[in-house]
Amino acid sequence: MSELGNKKIFAKNLNYYMLLNNKNRRDISKALDIPYTTVTSWCTGEFYPRIDKIEMLANYFCINKSDLVEDNKERNNAVPLLGIVKAGYDYLADQNIIGYVEVNVKDKENCFALKVKGDSMQPVLYEGDIIIVHKQEDIESGQVAVVLINENEATVKKVIKNSDSIELIAFNSYYPSKKLKEGFSIIGKVIEAKISKIFE
Repeated sequence: MSELGNKKIFAKNLNYYMLLNNKNRRDISKALDIPYTTVTSWCTGEFYPRIDKIEMLANYFCINKSDLVEDNKERNNAVPLLGIVKAGYDYLADQNIIGYVEVNVKDKENCFALKVKGDSMQPVLYEGDIIIVHKQEDIESGQVAVVLINENEATVKKVIKNSDSIELIAFNSYYPSKKLKEGFSIIGKVIEAKISKIFE
């Protein structure tokens, strides 16, 4: 199958350059005067844009049109950036993927990325930072993990394992620790972080 006209390749490339330039769908919609729903359909791989819109996007990101329509083999180490993690369904489904992040890990097939929300992990992790998570159901005590609580709330915390429970520890001392005996599951171990404020 030809790469030209491939909706999934275009969506992957578009999401990559959006993430690289810290732009979201609304930014593109406003800057290029394109309906938000149209931009969303490109980002999710539902539709493929016309050539004039591809040229507009390429000019917007200061790249070549080929960077958007061709499969860049050098970026095949990207893992999906998720907008949400919940139990009961495939959280790696297309509708939950909001972009892709380049990684340098051995087992990328079992990794995904998440954007940090909130300030409970400051001063180590700030809101907007991106963490790389290795999917696994168990970790060692003292490691930082993504934990799913009551099947719908994902949180990033240091995990202390006890004989009959776990304790979730925030790096920010303002937040008290939380002890859980049930209603939780380990989604994965945080193995890397891309710190957005490191140069500020």
